Formats: sequence, structure tokens, C-alpha cells
Amino acid sequence: MGGLRFWLAGALLAGCATAATPASPDELAVARVTAVHGGAGPFVVAGYRMGERALATLSLPRGSFDVEVEHTSPAEVQYSCIADGVAASTGASVGRLSLRMIVATDRATRTRVLDRRSGRAVVLRLTDAFLARFRDVPMPGLGAAGRAVLGLRDDEIFEVVTERGRETP
Repeated sequence: MGGLRFWLAGALLAGCATAATPASPDELAVARVTAVHGGAGPFVVAGYRMGERALATLSLPRGSFDVEVEHTSPAEVQYSCIADGVAASTGASVGRLSLRMIVATDRATRTRVLDRRSGRAVVLRLTDAFLARFRDVPMPGLGAAGRAVLGLRDDEIFEVVTERGRETP
């Protein structure tokens, strides 16, 4: 009986080790998003991509204590999912006091990522084309739609916004 327990424990650990090592950047993104959000639909994956872009623009590493995220959106699934995606890519969280949500209309939806040290910020917003394509995807199609978002160009998902207007992503 002891040998069987040892074998089962080893098999479980081997399976966990294999599952915990994503083979590609897309698989890593899905794993991170799923760990935070429980799934990888299009809006959470878009948030992940937005967070990656913000970190690259601000030259900050994932998990930096200099990152602060302010997500403005309706308190509705889809729009709020963006915040979980940004959290998955940046490491920001409510518990670290680096992620907060502001309730607003859907037209005011945006995500601001700030470098606390330098004061530089990136403000991102989903494109109208993204919203038209991915809003209200039926539950059975969420995973496939999320994976489709991984293959899109940044400018097909979001735009970088400034106080004065738009910049090209």
C-alpha cells in the first residue's frame, strides 16, 4: 500500500510539473490569466495584452512595486475582466494597493498604468473594432475567442490614449 501511495504521489507531482511549465508565450499568457481569472476569454486576454504593452512602454518588470493600475469601467463582466488581465500581466493587485477599479460608463472604459517612481503613465482603451467583434461572445466560445485575441496585433485590440488625444500603439 505504501508503494502505491508513493507511486501516486510521484505521478501527481510529475503531472503538476508538466502542466506548470507552459511551452510558449501564448500558453504562459493563458496560464497566468487563468490563474487570476479562472478562464481566458477575450476581454481578460485583452487586458493581459494591455498590461504587457504598458510594462514595455514604461520599462518596468512584471511584479514591480512601482506599478499602479487604475481601471475605469462599468461594474459588469466583460469590462471588469480587463482588470484581471492587467493584473495577470503586471502583477498589480488590490492587496498590494496597486490595483483599483473606478465605476463608470462603458464609453469611459480605460486602463491607466502608472510608474510610481517616474510619474509616467500609459492609458489604454479597447478599440471599437475589438468591442464589435468580441462583446457578448457566448460562454462556450470564450476560450477560442481569448486565444484569437492572443494572435491579434496590439492596434486591433487597444489604442494608447493621452489627455490630448490618441497615439498609435
